[in-house]
Amino acid sequence: MSNQIETIIDVQTENRNRTTVFWRGILVVPVYLFLASFGPWASTESDIQFGDMMTLASPLILIPTALAIIFRGVYPSYVLSFNHALVELETRVSTYIFLLNDEYPSIERNPRVAVIFPDVQGGAKLNRWMPLVKWFLAIPLYFVGLAYAVAALVVTFLAWIITSITGRYPQWAVVIVLGTMRFWNRVYGYVIVLVTDEYPSFSL
Repeated sequence: MSNQIETIIDVQTENRNRTTVFWRGILVVPVYLFLASFGPWASTESDIQFGDMMTLASPLILIPTALAIIFRGVYPSYVLSFNHALVELETRVSTYIFLLNDEYPSIERNPRVAVIFPDVQGGAKLNRWMPLVKWFLAIPLYFVGLAYAVAALVVTFLAWIITSITGRYPQWAVVIVLGTMRFWNRVYGYVIVLVTDEYPSFSL
């Protein structure tokens, strides 16, 4: 059984709201600013893309988590709860931006967009020293993820045109866009949220 973050998104392909799809880049601004408020480092980012979504508040997530694991061998439950809530919020915003459904991102949990963390057993299942090297071990993942992100952005642009005209989100776009989001969440879980020591799969 895989010990990775699982991303579950209820993708809406039919009966799309063409108006909200067309104006998606503007409509998402309020909730994006809310998300960005969790990390002042996000203000240096100029574009909304997968990398921005996945690293927006990473200093808030990474530093206390890594310190607790390295020095105490513990993943504090309150830190885990915060990290889980923030990753789910990031995923809901990404789902909306990349047109996977028309439901405006809630700042509370939404079962239609769920991120499932593996059980870290309070940190007992994690190697205390892995947080020091994961960023380096993950370098190949960054390059693969960048290629996936570029492909997903191109596909999203095409899907935006098609969905704005027809009211249908193309099924062929789901594989690439949803797969890319799942990939980056797995990488995020390994490098930033530190909920697994299992190296993420390169596949979508």
